[in-house]
Amino acid sequence: MSYSEHWQELFGPTGDGGAMRLASAPPHAGADAGGTGGLQHSKGPWTSASGTADELRTRTEASRSALGRGCEGIETGTAGLSSVAALRSVLTSWEERLQAVRDECDQLTGNLLKVAKDMGETETGVKASFAGAHASGKADERR
Repeated sequence: MSYSEHWQELFGPTGDGGAMRLASAPPHAGADAGGTGGLQHSKGPWTSASGTADELRTRTEASRSALGRGCEGIETGTAGLSSVAALRSVLTSWEERLQAVRDECDQLTGNLLKVAKDMGETETGVKASFAGAHASGKADERR
C-alpha cells in the first residue's frame, strides 16, 4: 500500500468533503453524513480514568514503601561486600522512579477530574444555549 493510499484509507477521499472521523465514532455518525449527529461525550470515562490514576498512585506508594522495608537491615553483617553498595544504588534508583510515578499519578488524577468537570459544565452550557435558541425560535414562529 502506498503512502497516499494509506492516508486515503485513514482520512477518506480527498476533495470537497473530508471523511476523517473519530476512532470511537461509528462510521457515518455525523448528521452531514446521513447519520443522526449523535456524537456525544461523557465525563464518565474521565472520572474513571482519574480513579484508576489515583489507585495506581496508592499502589505505587505502597510498593515503594514495601521495597524499602524489604531492604532494611541488609547492610548488617554484610559490611565490605560490593554487592551491598550495588543493591543500595539499585534500591535508591527504584525508589526515585516509583516516587516519580506516584507524583505523576497524583497530578494526573486532578487533571482528569478537572477535564470531567469542565466537559460537564461545557455540555450544560451548550444545552442551555440551545434551549434558549429553541425557545426564541418558537417565540418568533408565534409572531
